[in-house]
Amino acid sequence: MKSRDMNHDWIATARTLSEALPYMQRYAGAIVVVKFGGNAMGDDAAMAEFARDIVLMRQVGINPVVVHGGGPMINDMLNKLGIKSEFVRGKRVTNKATIDVVEMVLTGLVNKRIVQAIMDEGGRAVGLSGKDDDLMVCEADDPELGFVGRPVEMNPQVLRDLFKAGIIPVVAPVATGMQPNETFNVNGDTAAGAIAGALKADRLLLLTDVSGVKDGNGNVVTAMTPDEVTAMIADGTIAGGMIPKTETALKAIEEGVRAVVILDGRVPNACLLELFTEHGAGSLIRPSR
Repeated sequence: MKSRDMNHDWIATARTLSEALPYMQRYAGAIVVVKFGGNAMGDDAAMAEFARDIVLMRQVGINPVVVHGGGPMINDMLNKLGIKSEFVRGKRVTNKATIDVVEMVLTGLVNKRIVQAIMDEGGRAVGLSGKDDDLMVCEADDPELGFVGRPVEMNPQVLRDLFKAGIIPVVAPVATGMQPNETFNVNGDTAAGAIAGALKADRLLLLTDVSGVKDGNGNVVTAMTPDEVTAMIADGTIAGGMIPKTETALKAIEEGVRAVVILDGRVPNACLLELFTEHGAGSLIRPSR
């Protein structure tokens, strides 16, 4: 019986691979930007699983870009250094001392951990930030918040060069400013959306700790148009932390991204479910045809 069950498992695996072929063909050569964050970043097993999915995407011909956050790690380091945080309307005020810690944690600790995870799974990855080759140039988003940036100029050629070399870019959301020696911290979703827009990406995947955009009854909406998203924000159905994510999605679509998916990064192989199965794994937002 055990042998028969094992044989059935292998047959199911082979069938799954066969069924995924049309989706692999559809995305061959496509650019997919993935915003990675949340609980998975602090769990070694989840990190390895995510890295394996990214390597598989590259192996079948997709050009993935990983953009990451790192808020909990930044908080831990600020606490260790005794640097107190101030908040304005729920957002952290980023002064000179804080931006130095943000840059150190995001471009060092977090970025290199993700790069190493991808390398451990047999991929090739290079870590960089928005500062490298002026990938992302920002101005202050709100003077009260200090060094919190809003992208105003994107130069994605460095990412295209890495694609040609078969290398997966891993981008920390730290950017240069318009003035010399100016550094800005950028919201991870905002950075991912700006990069996806600059690349005219086929997909932007925003991994979150929720199952997607929900309607008034609490059910996940699997497919939406920008007009529907705007209406749900206006009537309060989309609220709280989902507002900036959907606003990022709308802006990315305006800039030429074919579709944005807000999906639960806690689901095993969430990216693969979204790209390579009919079912998908979250809320797909794309222009109405």
